[in-house]
Amino acid sequence: MRNILIIDDEINICTLLSKFLTKHGFAVETTMTGTSALKMMKEKPFDLVLCDYRLKDTDGAQLLQDIRQINPNTIVIIITGYTDVRVAVEMVKNGAYDYLSKPLYPDEILNLVHKAFAHKEAEQERRASQPVEAGSEVEARETLLQRNQNDKNDKYVYGESANSQELIRQIKLVAPTDYSVIIFGETGTGKESVAHLIHYHSKRAEQPFVALDCGSLSKELAASELFGHEKGAFTGAINTKIGAFEQAQGGTLFLDEISNLSYDIQVALLRVLQEKVIRRVGSLKEIPIDVRIIVASNEKLSESVQRGKFREDLFHRFNEFTIYIPPLRERQADLPLFVEAFVRQVEKELDKTCGSISPEVWECFRQYNWPGNIRELKNVIRRACLLTPEREEITMAALPLEMKESFNQQVEEMPMVGELSSILSNENDLKSVALQAEYNKIINVLKEVKYNKTKAAQLLNIDRKTLYNKLRLLNINY
Repeated sequence: MRNILIIDDEINICTLLSKFLTKHGFAVETTMTGTSALKMMKEKPFDLVLCDYRLKDTDGAQLLQDIRQINPNTIVIIITGYTDVRVAVEMVKNGAYDYLSKPLYPDEILNLVHKAFAHKEAEQERRASQPVEAGSEVEARETLLQRNQNDKNDKYVYGESANSQELIRQIKLVAPTDYSVIIFGETGTGKESVAHLIHYHSKRAEQPFVALDCGSLSKELAASELFGHEKGAFTGAINTKIGAFEQAQGGTLFLDEISNLSYDIQVALLRVLQEKVIRRVGSLKEIPIDVRIIVASNEKLSESVQRGKFREDLFHRFNEFTIYIPPLRERQADLPLFVEAFVRQVEKELDKTCGSISPEVWECFRQYNWPGNIRELKNVIRRACLLTPEREEITMAALPLEMKESFNQQVEEMPMVGELSSILSNENDLKSVALQAEYNKIINVLKEVKYNKTKAAQLLNIDRKTLYNKLRLLNINY
């Protein structure tokens, strides 16, 4: 029987994982601190350790080093949140087998545990059949990292609409270069996915991809997260920390919500881009870096510059190539592709077969404005599949309240086709004259902006949702 140790400072996670893995034939023990974990490992060998990156008395990076000193053959899998994924990737290169991102899904954990043991057995057979060459262990870890990256790449859904095809064309055009890239798009449009694709199609694909959410960084933490810090550099700095630039050495650093960085950090970032060196907080030593920078924002950085929120010189450093990700409402043709992909993902998560989507739900999807874009669509699909019994048709009852209210309101406000034709055919009717004038105005504005609906809505002084409703009402198919 395989021995597994779970290290997590959340008692609920320890309990749930212990029960689940014990049920599947493993001998499981749990602890909530790194200190007690190391003591347990000295007293008894464990085949695999599931370790949360953030613990009260240490972090995953330090614990990984300690575990490898006690028993180099123990498999270590890191449990991490979104903001620590970049660190987890670096830990894979430093000896961890793989990492799991929260929220945790039982089937995903079980598959990864089985895969880890199978990988270990294969490695042992390979080593038994041939001499171990210098550096082979490092190469194996790099191959694993590359495989994980390719797995993530396969999950990206390529759209078929004109906007999506242009987006992919630009990604493949800029990816092989070393240009810095600004990715601009609304919240939930998939900016990090685009950054991943640029990295995977670049010459740096086999090197680390590190993502840092600047929107979640305070002024005090930003310097440490970006450049690292030395032990004792400030209160609470109990260990030396490697920053995002060092973690991404040779690869790509993705800085999301870049406009949220403070002025002081922007100055420091500008120096790094100019000099190609960093200095950890509390150190005078300069460390050369070779990193490609991709930044993202849900607002135009040029407008942030005009408002004095973002340094102009730093903007021009980044602005070697800009990619605009259109919102989901401008990629209606891609809706079936995204829905199909998300349904497949949810079926794996829930281990169930989802039914078909009703025509009324499809119509609701087409009319909905999708303010949360692809992220919102994914969450809607997850909710609908969870609420709908297996293999039964997904109906309006499974959709969120705000979607149902929006759809019902549009249905109530929209006149019947016959009623609209009757109104427009009556030349003496004041309502007909007004509708005809509105029709002509919308057509002229659309032609003026080359059918860009976002710009058209701005010129007409209405929001995009209102414009889409009017287009449907007046039967304008652009």
